[in-house]
Amino acid sequence: MSTATKTCCGTSDSSSCHTDSLDSMGNGLLELLRGADPEVGRILGAEADRQATTLELIASENHVSSAVMHTMGSWMTNKYAEGYPGKRYYGGCEFHDQVETLAIERAKQLFGCQFANVQPHCGANANIAAFMALMNPGDTVLSLPIKSGGHLSHGLKVNFSGTFYTVADYGLDPQTELLDYDEIERIATECQPKVIICGYSAYSRAIDFARFRAIADKVGAYLMADIAHIAGLCATGVHASPFPHAHVATTTTHKTLRGPRGGMVMTNDQALATKIDRKVFPGSQGGPLMHVIAAKAVAFGEALKPEFKAYCEQVVRNSRVLAKALTTRGYRLCSGGTDNHLMLVDLRTRDAELTGADAEKWLEKAGIICNKNGIPNDPRSPVVTSGLRLGTPAITTRGLRETDMESVAGWLDAVMGSKGDAATTARVREEIRECCSRFPLPH
Repeated sequence: MSTATKTCCGTSDSSSCHTDSLDSMGNGLLELLRGADPEVGRILGAEADRQATTLELIASENHVSSAVMHTMGSWMTNKYAEGYPGKRYYGGCEFHDQVETLAIERAKQLFGCQFANVQPHCGANANIAAFMALMNPGDTVLSLPIKSGGHLSHGLKVNFSGTFYTVADYGLDPQTELLDYDEIERIATECQPKVIICGYSAYSRAIDFARFRAIADKVGAYLMADIAHIAGLCATGVHASPFPHAHVATTTTHKTLRGPRGGMVMTNDQALATKIDRKVFPGSQGGPLMHVIAAKAVAFGEALKPEFKAYCEQVVRNSRVLAKALTTRGYRLCSGGTDNHLMLVDLRTRDAELTGADAEKWLEKAGIICNKNGIPNDPRSPVVTSGLRLGTPAITTRGLRETDMESVAGWLDAVMGSKGDAATTARVREEIRECCSRFPLPH
């Protein structure tokens, strides 16, 4: 496999661009595991090959840099560091204090906020801490339900959010499939929530954080922005920032932020920051994952570079071009298009019998990884669905640009249009392997 450096996002800066295939550290890991644990070594080797030879179109996934990846496998994994910098429950945390403080300061600079807690293990844990800081059990939270593009931790009945809190829903306009702010205000006035959540997992349009804050202020609620999907776009100004409008913002640190898998909670309110810290630890977590926090610091440093803004701009350009290419092939996009990194594709307009479950399965065989997703008012079950959620963060990291989106749309349509025909799938699989060799992974 080649080890030549590849430029991306219009820059050749080796600190932000990536090299193809497995680098020496990745190969070293596989060599180590082949001797120490051949079974795990085989599995990791197969996964490395899968990622290297497929196109990732899952909107919530990305490819991290070698620096981020290998920081997660560093000495920081060997230490318990319960507590916070300067206030640990264990000795020997001098350098853990330093790296967590660095991650906090970089997060504050990146998002323009005054306080950040970088310890949540994931986005759902960040939301747990935020809920606990903002509400008491039984209080009402107003959110978009998962069936309309919300997230399970925003009130799904079987989730902690739906178990311990009273959940009121706002929906999308049934004609436009857009947020209806007047209707949201009406519902908020009626149900008087303690918290209003904005930020979604399958909504392709820009969010008006200022309008949401006006609604929250009118009913005396906190505004919580879950920007997990659009965090990278918000940090670079490609999408509006939740600050200064949101009382609290939560996020994952992967997806468009292109960091390690983890979570974060941010605010500009000192009193809320104190509550959030207590609800993360000891309220809902024990020892922080310091190797992941160190990797967050690395990722935030990468995101502060000009090249990262260029990357985020390219993500959105690619998304819009891919959306248009699918539309010209007869697919309907929910809300009619996209303003961000993702799109929700209604498959029924191309083929009334086509389901998200079938499309996901056929496309994976062809080397395109995506996920089935319900569309608003979907008549099919969540395990079948009538739609696909597609996103461009990972393929943009590989270096694909607008001109490549036509090929991606053609491959998607060829596989789905043939209903997974074996010959068509095999042809597309080889074409995607060739594409991946031209646009190699960052590690």
